Amino acid sequence: MIPRNWRTHGRRFWLRIDSAAGGLAADLGLYAASAVFAAVTAATSTLLPHRAWGTVATAGYLVATLVVVGQIIARRRGHTRLTSTAARAALTAVTWATTALLPMVWQSVERAAGRTDRAQEEVVVIEHAGIRLLDHGTPYLGPDAIRALPTGEQLLGYTPYQPGMALFGLPRGLAGDAWWTDARIWFAVATAAALVLAIVTVRGGGAGPRRSAWSADQPPPGTARDSALVRAAQLATVLPVCALTLATGGDDLPVLALCLLALALGVTRRFGAAGVVIGLAGALKLFAWPVALVLLAYAATNGRRKAASLAAGAIGLPVAALIPVQLVDSAALVENVFRFPLGHGVVTSPAQSPFPGYLIASALPAGRVIAAALLVAAGLAIAVRLLRRPPSTAATAARICGYGLLAAIALMPSTRFGYLLYPIAFLAWAPALRLGQTRSAGVADPATPTTAATGT
Repeated sequence: MIPRNWRTHGRRFWLRIDSAAGGLAADLGLYAASAVFAAVTAATSTLLPHRAWGTVATAGYLVATLVVVGQIIARRRGHTRLTSTAARAALTAVTWATTALLPMVWQSVERAAGRTDRAQEEVVVIEHAGIRLLDHGTPYLGPDAIRALPTGEQLLGYTPYQPGMALFGLPRGLAGDAWWTDARIWFAVATAAALVLAIVTVRGGGAGPRRSAWSADQPPPGTARDSALVRAAQLATVLPVCALTLATGGDDLPVLALCLLALALGVTRRFGAAGVVIGLAGALKLFAWPVALVLLAYAATNGRRKAASLAAGAIGLPVAALIPVQLVDSAALVENVFRFPLGHGVVTSPAQSPFPGYLIASALPAGRVIAAALLVAAGLAIAVRLLRRPPSTAATAARICGYGLLAAIALMPSTRFGYLLYPIAFLAWAPALRLGQTRSAGVADPATPTTAATGT
């Protein structure tokens, strides 16, 4: 374990960086670096949807960068209204619109007009899953049906998601090819709705820790909370790994946003609602299941009834989504949801980003077994942590989710760089969740700096 005073000093160091120039210095770095990333993507990516995204997003990030430069100048001249947290939040929303929503709609329109290079394969897969759900009662093809496909199309025959993800493909199945029936449009709608609810929930959850818990050079808790929410929202929306994902593929963003909403509901101890929300996320993708387990451990610290209330939705909804497709074709469910992600399907997943798990699996004798053993060991370590020291606040739960998923992504034999959006967002939201914790909760976050811990 890292000594507590080290954690406190590290947190103070990050606070100084994050709050420099009222948060504008970090804003400038984020938007400028994102502009460079988008420009490089537009010039060098071998994926045509990514190149198209970079072309549009570069301009959006550059405009945001120039606006922040103007805000810094205005701040030095005393124009505080232009540099307030509200102004930073407004710029975040506009930048998300220009770097994620605009390129997404543009690509959807061109795709509806006949362009076949304006969406990642995930979009096509989910739309086909929605059509199969309408026609056959299951979004999945069985192993025999996948083998019968031409070799080049077998990968697209897989739907490696939970059954609920097919719902985003229903508009295409019901109304045909139109820009608004593109699955990404509905990913964006669900993402925006969940993120707005999460922000509103955290802001309404309370004024944060008592003023005595903060050193004299820090802003009032409400101000700090809102500033932390702006940073958290930036890293869940305009960060290129999120904006690019939403514009070109998008299926991870509604899952992430629902997880963040569930954690936000945990701030106010509304565990029944949190269970429903994380259950919806779990009915979309397996990535939400570890988050549900952490939330369950958090709810248990508030009593058995709270834990049971959360478990009803967190476990009940994913199971309810699985039962119908299990009854229709159990072999197809197992092939798509379990065998394919584990590398035992008819074809191998192309997710091969060079993280440690993939390098071990591909370079060492029995490497896949070693990588799997390391992944299990990491999971057991987190399970022991949850049993011995369950999270007492939503912020601690978010940090466990962030570090746990980071370890899992690093050790999985088949993974993608894009999955990093999960741990980045969870860790970025932890400070906002901590500052939004209700005073009435009566449980202190062990990671919250206090006068005794900080020596102030």
